[in-house]
Parts: sequence; structure tokens; C-alpha cells
Amino acid sequence: MSLTFILIGCTVLISLLCFNNRRLFNALSLKPYRVATEKEWWRVFTHGFVHGDYIHLLVNMLVFYSFGRFVEYYFGVLSAGNVIGNSSAAFLGLYFGGMAAASVYDLISRRRDPNWSSIGASGAVSAVVFTSIFFQPWGKILLMGILPIPGILFGVLYLAYTQYSARQARDRINYHAHFYGAVYGFVYPLILNPKLIYGFFEAFGF
Repeated sequence: MSLTFILIGCTVLISLLCFNNRRLFNALSLKPYRVATEKEWWRVFTHGFVHGDYIHLLVNMLVFYSFGRFVEYYFGVLSAGNVIGNSSAAFLGLYFGGMAAASVYDLISRRRDPNWSSIGASGAVSAVVFTSIFFQPWGKILLMGILPIPGILFGVLYLAYTQYSARQARDRINYHAHFYGAVYGFVYPLILNPKLIYGFFEAFGF
């Protein structure tokens, strides 16, 4: 079975359980203070399976479904051609690595704040989206769900928007998680095999 579907299923199940169980919600969410003082490192990964409401869950899982299947398939092609190792391990490394990378900023900057917490798969999903942009920089992505633009342009706009919004701090969205998860996803193929950079440059005629 596709890892994309398995991860979606696990995320939906755990999120639904947390909707009605505040104790479980608090035990799984990312709390940098608890990580720093109690060494509860599992939170770096478990927070990605928890969501605040149905809309939060639905949006993340729809985006992950849209891009996860392509990235998983592409990893399979690369693995079959011996360009990378095991495709399943590569995909899990992308998803869970995206969660971890998305957490680093907050683990450092929020480690002394006992009241701060974060939830959601946005960092991991951003990583998957940006890996797909790496492999298909000219593939179309719907801006605001309406306007189709090249993936590479979407990526630049997305990074600029998340950095701007993080500085404004006008809502409860963790824009730092989006940003660092996206950056991780873009460089992740080069972690698997640095020679993949040539394919990226070829897309631009180099």
C-alpha cells in the first residue's frame, strides 16, 4: 500500500482521537519547553499527527495527497534506476525529516516558554511539496487554489510569504514550520544523491 495513504490514515485517526481527548492532544503536541526540560523528543514527530480542527486536518491531508503520490512514485523510479536507495526509506526520511526540520527553530527560540505549543503536519507537507518542485520546477501549482503558476515561482512566493507572515505574527499559524519544512524538502533530494542537481539545472536549459 502507498505510504502516502498510510500516513494520511494514521494522521486522520490520531487527529480524530485528539479532538475528543485533550490529554492525548497535549501529550503529542510540540512543546519545546517539555522537550528541553523533560527530554520528550517524541514530540518532534508526534505533533505532525495532531491537528486543531477538521479544516486544518483536511487542508493538510489534501495537499499531502496531491503531492505525496507523485513524490513517492518519483522516488520509486529513481530507486529502480539505482539513483537513490530504498524508495520507501527515502519517502519516510522526507516526511519525518520535514517534521524535524520544521521544529528546529521553535525548539531553540521557544525552549523557555512553558505555554507555547505547535501542532500539524504542515512542515512535513511543505517538505513534500518542495521536493516535488525540485523534480518538476515548471509543473503547475494552483496559487490560492485558483491560479496555475510554475512550481518554482510558487516556491519563491511561498518562502517570501511565510517569512513575511512570521515577522508579522498576527495569527496562530506557525509560519516558521512551513518555511523550514519547505527548505528541507527542496534540499532533500541532494541529500539522497547530490548528482540530482544536474536534473534540476537541465529543467532550466543548463
